[in-house]
Amino acid sequence: MQSEERQARIAAYLQKAEFASLEELAQSLGTSVSTVRRDVTLLEEQGLAKRTHGGARLPLTPKVEETVFNVRDTHQVSEKEAIGRACAALVHPGQNVIIDGGTTCFHVAKHLGEKVAQVITNSLPVAHLFSGSSRHEVHVSGGVIYPKLGVLVGPHAVETFSRMHADVAILGGGAIAADGIYNSHALLVDIQRAMIAGAAKVIFCFDHTKFDRRSTFFLCDFENVDVVVTDQSAPAALVRKLRAKGIKVVLAA
Repeated sequence: MQSEERQARIAAYLQKAEFASLEELAQSLGTSVSTVRRDVTLLEEQGLAKRTHGGARLPLTPKVEETVFNVRDTHQVSEKEAIGRACAALVHPGQNVIIDGGTTCFHVAKHLGEKVAQVITNSLPVAHLFSGSSRHEVHVSGGVIYPKLGVLVGPHAVETFSRMHADVAILGGGAIAADGIYNSHALLVDIQRAMIAGAAKVIFCFDHTKFDRRSTFFLCDFENVDVVVTDQSAPAALVRKLRAKGIKVVLAA
């Protein structure tokens, strides 16, 4: 494959994903990481990409800078609020909690109040929510800002969660199906797997629109998932299948 073709494919990949690791791009192109690194450097000189630690992203334009977090937080608001209350009720006072990025997890964080002693997160909105409190100890992962969602991603973020332990991890995802849980980006999946490994109890929160779907990347099966919190509109057939697997499913009122 010629360098021009590789660069065009990298640019097209970033247009879709907005952020990618060098390993992810190399695998997509069937080439080496060093070759991809050189291509990304050339794309950056042309203003078509921006290098990051271990990866590449689209250059920030006003359109990309405008995070979709606030846009997404206008979807299924009542369901997310109900899920947030129901999930927060599962957390015991004094527990240490990992909180994932995403709008549903943000609604959980809003309802935790002073129940939690420590918050560990890669979410900038969650960190900001607790930043003015003198009652919480907030740990924010390292990493590169993924501007689309306001989360920190990359090897440093994964390392943070691999070195920490929490009583509870509260996570979201792109989709949930009978065979497991999916998300939209490999970098998010890497961090979430580290979150799951570092928690004694794992809770996933999904509104009903995420059910019976599959996203781009497989995150996990249900072996290490303890609870799924969703809203009353979740499809009954999949809820029954989850409960048959031993998963506690909470239908938020």
